Amino acid sequence: MIITRTPFRVSFAGGGSDLPSFYQETEGCVLSTTINKYFYLSVRPCFNTDDIVLKYSEIETAQRIEDIQHPIFKSVLGDLGLQGVEIVAMPDIPSGMGLGSSSSFTVGLFHALHAYQGRQVSKETLAQLACETELKKLALLGGKQDQYAAAYGGLNFITFYPDDSVKVEPVQCSPDVRKALADNLLMFYVGGDHFSGVIHKEQDKGMKEQDKRDNVKRMAALAREMRDALERGSIDDVGEMLHEGWRLKRTLASAISNEGIDHYYELGLEHGATGGKLLGAGGGGFILFYCPLEKQQCLREAFAQLKEIPFNFDTEGSKVLYNMA
Repeated sequence: MIITRTPFRVSFAGGGSDLPSFYQETEGCVLSTTINKYFYLSVRPCFNTDDIVLKYSEIETAQRIEDIQHPIFKSVLGDLGLQGVEIVAMPDIPSGMGLGSSSSFTVGLFHALHAYQGRQVSKETLAQLACETELKKLALLGGKQDQYAAAYGGLNFITFYPDDSVKVEPVQCSPDVRKALADNLLMFYVGGDHFSGVIHKEQDKGMKEQDKRDNVKRMAALAREMRDALERGSIDDVGEMLHEGWRLKRTLASAISNEGIDHYYELGLEHGATGGKLLGAGGGGFILFYCPLEKQQCLREAFAQLKEIPFNFDTEGSKVLYNMA
């Protein structure tokens, strides 16, 4: 049996600049971190060697790869020519919450199946394979940041170049700064529908409009400024930068925010947060706030009706937890 663990991510700044419609003309970049919420996948031989058994939010049993309903399972198993396996997907948090879980699943699946076949693969290869599957073979709408974050892990500045190459650079800040940043972040589940594909489609079309393109350029610039602030230890600047980034992000697509999300965001600012954002493409899921420690109790009381998700930073990326061939 093989078991892999692949982290979810929190994106701070630059989201949207990882879309091909942007970075193929203008270099894009994001600042993000992976967190200690994970997608676990196990792979083992199936009792009936003629079957493929897949257990996720549904249970599938198929005799042929082409009969698999789940598109990512179908594509990856087809690429690797694997049959006679049982695969179980176990996320800490359900998919569709804005934490990049779909890409964490794809990265973790490639990692598990390569390990099952006795191969070691680099983090770069895992990210590339996941991008190839999601963005090219399956033509899913979205960018590249989630795949690279999940594969590499850590607090990173990720650059997307017009030639489709990607560079991942760890943010050079001290452990104390990293801990202080994590301590000043609070995340709450606000619910709602999260349709990242629809939002990414509207954002993609919006790149033809100069004002929206200029806003994404500014969001990428904020990612650089936030990296610089962390590297010099100015963590309180992060809140103000998150605030500016959220105001810009709301202009990119109509479904990114709504009356309920706007209400919660303003409520957070009224009760101690200096900035924040809705995680992921938008529409629903989790809202993140930067809030100094001394004001967090006030913020928690204001959000008592919502579920808080405590988290810390992950540093390892996708890894094999158990390998018993």
